[in-house]
Amino acid sequence: MDDTRLYDDDARIAALHRLNVLDTAVEKPFEKIVTLVRTVLAVPIATVTLVDRDRQWFKAQRGLDHQETPRAISFCTHTIQQREPLIVEDAHLDTRFAASPMVVGPPHIRSYAGIPLRTPEGYNVGSLCAMDTRARRFSPADIAILSNFANIVCDELELRLIAQVDHLTGALTRRGFVEQAEREMARSRRYERPSTLVMLDVDHFKMVNDTYGHTTGDQVLHQLAKLAEATLRPIDVFGRLGGEEFGILLPETGADEALIVAERLRESIAGYAMQLSNGATLTVTASFGVAVLAPNMTSVATWIEQADAALYAAKAGGRNCTRLELVE
Repeated sequence: MDDTRLYDDDARIAALHRLNVLDTAVEKPFEKIVTLVRTVLAVPIATVTLVDRDRQWFKAQRGLDHQETPRAISFCTHTIQQREPLIVEDAHLDTRFAASPMVVGPPHIRSYAGIPLRTPEGYNVGSLCAMDTRARRFSPADIAILSNFANIVCDELELRLIAQVDHLTGALTRRGFVEQAEREMARSRRYERPSTLVMLDVDHFKMVNDTYGHTTGDQVLHQLAKLAEATLRPIDVFGRLGGEEFGILLPETGADEALIVAERLRESIAGYAMQLSNGATLTVTASFGVAVLAPNMTSVATWIEQADAALYAAKAGGRNCTRLELVE
C-alpha cells in the first residue's frame, strides 16, 4: 500500500466526500454495528467516525451526546494517520491525549481502540472505535473482532455509494440527489444563503427510443451526463431523477446566475453531436425549469415540485428553453 496517501489530506477529504455520507440520517446497518461493538467488547462507547477537514462526525454512536466534535481534540485524527489499529490503554499516560477535553471532561475517555476505515483507493476516511471510561487492555481477540466489524462498515459505505450512483450516467440516483438536496436546504437556511434547483428533461426522448432503439437512448443519456459534468461547477450536484429527467443543485446561486447556468448547459446539449456506437451522430435538445429555494418551501419534495412546474412551462412554451418558477 502506498503510505503517501496517509499524508495527502486533500485527496483523503475528496475520497470522504465522494462517499456522500457526511451529515446523513441514521441508517440501521451502522447502528447495528456500534451496538454490537459495545456489547461484544463490553465498552460504554462505540462510534463509526468519519474525519472531515476540521471535525469528526459520527455516522453512528453509542454512549456519546454529540453528533460531532472538533478534529483537533479527537483520537481518530491519529488513527487515520496509520495503517494499523490505534490502541490507547490509558489516555492519562499518553501525552497526545492526557489533556484532551474528551479525557479530562465528558465522556471521560480513558482507553481507546480504533480501526482505520479505508476506501478501495487506500484512503483512511475515518475509524471504527471502541472506548472505555477505565484503563484497560484490548486483547488481540478484541482487535480482531473490531477489525472484522470495521471491514463490514467499509463494505456498507461502498454499498451505500453504489445505491446512490446511477450505473448508466454516473449521476446520483434520485435517492442520493434528494439526500443532497435535504442537506443543501438545511445549509442554505442555516447560513441564509441562496440556493437553486434546476430540472431538465430531454425533449421527445420517447421518439429517440422508438426510432433508434433503447441502446441509442442510453448513449444519449450517458453523453448528456458527461456534458453536464464538464459544464457544471465542482460544488454543483447532478442527479438522474427518473428516465430522461435530471436535477441540478446549485449552491450559493440565485435566480439570475442559475438561469445563466441552465442556459449554458441547454446550449451545450443542443449544439452537441452525440456520437453513437454505429458511427452515426444524433442531436437532441432539453427543456429546463428553475426554482430558487424560497421560505415557504417546507420540504425537498416541494422544491422539486416548483422546479418541475417551471419545467412543464418550458415544455408547454415550445421546448428547448428555460423557465423560472417565481415563488412568493
